[in-house]
Amino acid sequence: MKKIIEYKLLTGPDNSEFCDRVTGFLNNGWELYGSPIMNTEYISQDKINRIVGQAVIRSKSE
Repeated sequence: MKKIIEYKLLTGPDNSEFCDRVTGFLNNGWELYGSPIMNTEYISQDKINRIVGQAVIRSKSE
């Protein structure tokens, strides 16, 4: 059985830097936890602000 020892909720703009940040956590032993989330804010007719999030955990076997 795995025991969660750390939990983080990564958030940021919906861009390649966010994807690279999540990938960096995965490459350092973290695992995805649950589904990603997205919040869309319509600032004006021409501008949309999207914020995304992904929970990650680090666990160990007991």
